[in-house]
Amino acid sequence: MIEIKNLTFAYSGRSPIFEGFNWRVGRGETWSVIGPSGCGKTTLLYLLAGLRRPLSGNILIDDVALRGPRPRSGLVLQDHGLLPWATVRENARLGLTIWEFYGSDGKHAPSDIQLNKAQADQRVDHWLEKLGMNHLQDQYPARLSRGQRQRTAIARTLVMEPDLLLLDEPFSALDAPTREDLENVIINLHRESNLTYIIVTHDIEVAVVMGPKILALSEGFNQNPHILENECAGIIGNHNHTGFHHKCEELRKLLGKLT
Repeated sequence: MIEIKNLTFAYSGRSPIFEGFNWRVGRGETWSVIGPSGCGKTTLLYLLAGLRRPLSGNILIDDVALRGPRPRSGLVLQDHGLLPWATVRENARLGLTIWEFYGSDGKHAPSDIQLNKAQADQRVDHWLEKLGMNHLQDQYPARLSRGQRQRTAIARTLVMEPDLLLLDEPFSALDAPTREDLENVIINLHRESNLTYIIVTHDIEVAVVMGPKILALSEGFNQNPHILENECAGIIGNHNHTGFHHKCEELRKLLGKLT
């Protein structure tokens, strides 16, 4: 589904973060991306979302070169990105409201999807209920807990029915029960729909729970992808299992070599 070919990227006046970088993600695969601060984790996510442009090389999604944001890609931001003056329901419906405004132009909304207001409202109802937020749909973000704000941000993305889900530190600063609950939501969503997702995290345990494949990025520039196969993914609450601890230690040693 995703193919990165000879990617080079650097911020103005700085050394490259990626140089001649190649990476491939198959349809239905789920990946964790981890590495030290400043290694390019979020930059990679923004490149895949079309919010940053490579200096050279190509990013292809479904064999089409990425030239900007893609209607079928969903991005969940670390800071939620909710509109403070809008209710939970209005925030969750935001993407569909934009679709309605622009129409199926292939840029802001997929060209092959036609949604009327009733269908859009049904999607919002479905995801608010599935994420346990329907009883809070008239509340404003300031009245919500951090976990509830994150659920709202996830609902806003999932109502768009993306085929690629990009998540930037979605569980940071959440308490353990809330984090595990949201981990379950995303893992079950993948099982139900074979959704491709890529999750950026700084947390070794989250990376092992969420990613059957783990991409570890280097401090400095990245040229060759460092990939760890992970058979411990997808099982919430396995933190006390010996295999889980061994995989966390294996990932910790890999990261130590990359810093």
